[in-house]
Amino acid sequence: MIKERLLKDIEFIVELDKMKSILRQTSLINEDRREDDAQHSWHISVMAMILGEYSNEKIDICKVIKMLLTHDLVEIFAGDTFCYDKVGNEDKKERENLAAEKIFGMLEEDKGRELRGLWDEFEDGKTSEALFAASMDRLQPMLSNYYNNGGTWKKFNVAKEDIYKRIAPVKKSSDELWSFVENMIEDAYDKGLISK
Repeated sequence: MIKERLLKDIEFIVELDKMKSILRQTSLINEDRREDDAQHSWHISVMAMILGEYSNEKIDICKVIKMLLTHDLVEIFAGDTFCYDKVGNEDKKERENLAAEKIFGMLEEDKGRELRGLWDEFEDGKTSEALFAASMDRLQPMLSNYYNNGGTWKKFNVAKEDIYKRIAPVKKSSDELWSFVENMIEDAYDKGLISK
């Protein structure tokens, strides 16, 4: 007889397949196709493995990766909210909290509590791991925009100060990555990839 716990785990895993169909605004580099949440989560997790050494503080990279693989699961029920969409972001927190209860509630209590804890920690952004995870989450679409001739920056006429505001976690988590980010933003502005 198959345990109820295992059946819940499998049901949760099957539900996660929906991540592959949630499109984000960011396009793949050098392709005219938007990335999905699963691609985004994979990319930022690998980025954390590669860039973890640049963190200003010692971090548990395994925990960072768990956060990165968990933080967008709520979008299965809440949908993706474009970071520069002021109207869409007004009720994002409420929608995502309800979605978190639903998605993490699919699991047995101990597993659901662990994943919800990782999600809450990421959202609070107070620990070194959460700050570095947020940095990866913000840096990846910036790289796509930079290497896609302005991408969503141009498409949605995003102001330079809004880009700096969005990427702020990097300033708190890594001096080296912040220097890179500043150079990238200023170069993008000079090249006209960011509206003047």
